[in-house]
Amino acid sequence: MIDFHCHIDLYANPDNVVRISQEQRLFVLSVTTTPSAWHGTYALAHGKIKTAVGLHPQLAHERKTELELFEELLAQTYYVGEIGLDGAHEFRTHWKTQHTVFNHILGACTRAGGRILSIHSRRASRAVLDCVAAHPNAGIPVLHWFSGNKHYLDRAINLGCWFSVGPAMLNSDNGRELTKHMPRERILTETDGPFALINGRSIFPWDVEKAVDVLADIWQIPKRETQETVDANLSRITKYEISPNAIGQITNTLY
Repeated sequence: MIDFHCHIDLYANPDNVVRISQEQRLFVLSVTTTPSAWHGTYALAHGKIKTAVGLHPQLAHERKTELELFEELLAQTYYVGEIGLDGAHEFRTHWKTQHTVFNHILGACTRAGGRILSIHSRRASRAVLDCVAAHPNAGIPVLHWFSGNKHYLDRAINLGCWFSVGPAMLNSDNGRELTKHMPRERILTETDGPFALINGRSIFPWDVEKAVDVLADIWQIPKRETQETVDANLSRITKYEISPNAIGQITNTLY
């Protein structure tokens, strides 16, 4: 199973989450919210648990001074996240700073040869896609928990974006409807744990199986075939992990 967006370091007992994830042989993309969290998060696990360096848009105004550290850490990972923009009312005050930080990150990824990007776009679909379009060689954009309308979904598809969907997203009518229109060859599963909830409790990486169940229903194919499709997608997007400088050169072949 695959959890392509999870905040392992923010669980109450991250070591236990790592242990169970490894026992179940899960692929987990462990995203960070600040560059300064990267070393501690990376120390938690290796192997099939990958650590991404990120600067969350909700923290951009507080941690923009960590952009230099972000660039230093790019050489140590092929994954970047969580990054992006957040257009919710409570973060609009820092909208300009969010833009500055996000564009800086995309520029740094371009200079580094491209990375696999896990992108936050809550109430900011248009602005996020504008930034992605302005940095075509930043890497492979994976829109995490995309909640824009069909117009922006079509634009994201045309820009070559991928999508990670989880149980919480697929629990809504809008989330399922959007997922129906996403190219299945560009879909990965995620949890967004511990922030996302199921029945009032935090989602764990192994709960990603619930997303596979819903995808199987949406695609009208057996669950095993659904998991095989998602596994194949992961193999394609991570194929060039061993050579990050190749990401920009092969991005078009993944669209």
